[in-house]
Amino acid sequence: MRIASIARNAALLIAAAGIPAVAQTSAAKPANAGYLKVKVDSGRTGVFIDGTYVGPAANFGVGRKYWVAPGDHEVRLSEPRYQDVVTKITIQTGKTVTLTQSMTMLPAPKPPFGTLRTIAPNKFAAVYVNNKFMGHAGEFNNSTQGLMLNPGDYTVKIVPVGATEGHEEHVTIAADKTTIVTLK
Repeated sequence: MRIASIARNAALLIAAAGIPAVAQTSAAKPANAGYLKVKVDSGRTGVFIDGTYVGPAANFGVGRKYWVAPGDHEVRLSEPRYQDVVTKITIQTGKTVTLTQSMTMLPAPKPPFGTLRTIAPNKFAAVYVNNKFMGHAGEFNNSTQGLMLNPGDYTVKIVPVGATEGHEEHVTIAADKTTIVTLK
């Protein structure tokens, strides 16, 4: 009996781990929604639909699938190490559009660097530095993670998934120092 219970729980855990995550806004999914799946070089690429951040393209190697209202939409893929890509898609009710994209790498910045850490209740909140998408909060939120920036003054904005407004703060990054910005 105990072995059967352990086996059943293990099977449920394995099944749940295989279900793709869907990061969406807090708005209700329309009954006639279609879906967008993005496959790109860097899974940490931010996906923007009609200017609104909906989340990362993939996380932990699992492709994300986003519900989208039917019709024509503009999709922007943004990752700080690559040139942004903007394309148009058409979503049909109940259908999935798969956007497969290669991105062009930008030149690497040169040292010295300071570190920016971001803390937010939602790890998928978008992080912008000087209005440029840099990644999601979960990538920069602990002592072993952070966004390396050249010393200087920056405007940092953390915006929850699906929102257009968030917390904005002006910070000064110093070489070999860590600066923390928190969204409460």
